[in-house]
Amino acid sequence: MPRVALDAMGGDLAPGAPIAAALLALQELGPEHQIQLVGRESVIRDELTVQLAAAPAFLVEAATRFEIIDAPDVIEMTDKPSIAIRGKPKSSMAVGIRLQVEGRSDAFVSAGNSGAQMAASTFILRLHEGLSRPAIGTIFPTSKQPIVVLDSGANVDCSPAELVQFARLGHVYARDVLGRPNPAVGLLSIGEEAEKGNAAVKEAHQLLLQASLNFIGNIEGRDIPNGDCDRGPIDVVVCDGFTGNVLLKFYEAVAPMLFGMMMKAGLTKEQLGSVVHSLNYEKYGGAPLLGVKGVSIICHGKSSPEALKNGIIAAIRAVESRMSQHIEEQLSS
Repeated sequence: MPRVALDAMGGDLAPGAPIAAALLALQELGPEHQIQLVGRESVIRDELTVQLAAAPAFLVEAATRFEIIDAPDVIEMTDKPSIAIRGKPKSSMAVGIRLQVEGRSDAFVSAGNSGAQMAASTFILRLHEGLSRPAIGTIFPTSKQPIVVLDSGANVDCSPAELVQFARLGHVYARDVLGRPNPAVGLLSIGEEAEKGNAAVKEAHQLLLQASLNFIGNIEGRDIPNGDCDRGPIDVVVCDGFTGNVLLKFYEAVAPMLFGMMMKAGLTKEQLGSVVHSLNYEKYGGAPLLGVKGVSIICHGKSSPEALKNGIIAAIRAVESRMSQHIEEQLSS
């Protein structure tokens, strides 16, 4: 019975969006799933009362499956990451993550301060043995099938060994959550040749050749939107967090630009419907912080109820696939 702790106080649209997301999730999840709303209890109850007043009867009844867990402190979006560990130990984020250590929950989802979530998840859940850092795995839509890019923001500078660790994390995520039996791993560089790239990338390339993964070599930025290269489909893209985050922000801006250009050309939103849906980040919900001993899903600060709902679904998939346990097995082997 997967139990997902949802940060009811995290994000620009809290508590309204997280609670609306929890209600949306109830409509898709079976009775064996439980959602824990973590935050200031009085605020959660007041918002829940307002939203349930306009909800259908079946949803009001289903809401009895919520567990409200009081956490009096709130981590603001402007707080430093260390606040989550030392300054506000009773925040919704710290309390929600700690539930996994206490055996009372299986996953945590938040649209709050991502730096604080990374710090708290790493400090409270700890890293799997063999890892020096966690990595954010972000789903990127392509013209074929979604791929996972990591790291997309947790680590600005990475050693060659850490890039190999990220490849192992991405391999397990793509296999367990995306359903790719033998994920193809590509290393992002400025050319497909092994000698292209900076020193870390060139050394990582040689290490990946010996890593017992389905490593297809270097890939270039232009390969990502296509989801493949001249050696076949791509499932996992490995890069440092600086490059990955620049790529992510660029990706986020391209879709609205293209939609605007096509609408100016006379196409309607209805005609663009399927394309819009496939490129919308809300479809994927959130990005897992891979490498911690548990499940911690990082959502965009402006996440809508739909995006947060999909973050909850992503957390459940990670739990049910035993992703964290499989990461430990991959690293130990």
